[in-house]
Amino acid sequence: MTAVSGESQTNRRYRIAAIPGDGIGIETMASAREVLDVLASSEGFGFDWVDFPWGCDYYIETGQMMAADGLAQLAETEAIFLGAVGRPDVPDHVSLWGLLIPIRRRFDQYVCLRPARLLDGIASPLAPGRGAVDLVIVRENSEGEYSEVGGRFHHGQPSEMAVQQAIFTRPGIERIARYAFDLARTRTGRVASATKSNGIVHTLPFWDEVVDEVAAEYPDVEFAKYHVDALAALLILDPERFDVIVGSNLFGDILSDISAALAGSIGIAPSGNIDPSGRYPSMFEPVHGSAPDIVGLGIANPLGQHWSGAMMLEHLGETAAAQRLVAAIEHVVAAGTLTPDLGGSHSTADVTRAVIEQLA
Repeated sequence: MTAVSGESQTNRRYRIAAIPGDGIGIETMASAREVLDVLASSEGFGFDWVDFPWGCDYYIETGQMMAADGLAQLAETEAIFLGAVGRPDVPDHVSLWGLLIPIRRRFDQYVCLRPARLLDGIASPLAPGRGAVDLVIVRENSEGEYSEVGGRFHHGQPSEMAVQQAIFTRPGIERIARYAFDLARTRTGRVASATKSNGIVHTLPFWDEVVDEVAAEYPDVEFAKYHVDALAALLILDPERFDVIVGSNLFGDILSDISAALAGSIGIAPSGNIDPSGRYPSMFEPVHGSAPDIVGLGIANPLGQHWSGAMMLEHLGETAAAQRLVAAIEHVVAAGTLTPDLGGSHSTADVTRAVIEQLA
């Protein structure tokens, strides 16, 4: 079920798992791989792509989202490049818990990193003069509200109920907070923590206590905490206030999509699911969905997949290549080569070709 391809004459080679997923994921993955192969060739390294046909289509055929030994196969790669996953006839919790979450947790990808930056050439929904968007969401990716602890009771009866437990551990909070503060030191030196300790009486006061302890270790970093509802409002009213935002699994998830919308389109938003220790492969994916309504029309925006590829390059240590790719994306957008989701009339192929030409 797998196939390996790639040039062999380059000095540095990376074995990358490619999971296109469903819908437009297949289209954006093809675009990004073409771009990444061109870029790698010019930078003196190469990819050995290992293709995995997993996702909702695979689930319809086999009854599972990935192969039974899928995690073992992925463990043999250096990074995982994922497209969009989902289709209308497969429940979202089936696709999420059958593929993404097992990968994130088996490989201890406890950081979900989601940058958001408003590029020249993209119209933001923000009012003119409201402020620039250039921030990073650091989302705790392994515990919190997205736990498996809980259950259903009295199925189908008037008294039916469901219980879902949020799990917050001191090691889990400490390590995501330290990652956020370390990241802030490489940017403008500001961290905001998302909480709701005025209403959630046990887990979020605990989160606050541990994050405060970590903050004390970073006197050079400006630190503030906000109730998540107020933070969401301030993101819209005053986005320049924020640089690095750290939040729990649920809060980080929601704030990430708000920040992506402020940057003009979820279609360009990248993300990384990262194991900072490097023991396991990290996974990089665009934030957008599989968009079954536009499959096959050739108008899917590939830039979120491209930008996720740039994050993968940076994680692999190919910093110069990553910077070149981001710069090419910025140039193409500023030049007006935009797909319909960004108000343009260009195709996926047009954008792909424009990025490659800019890299050249």
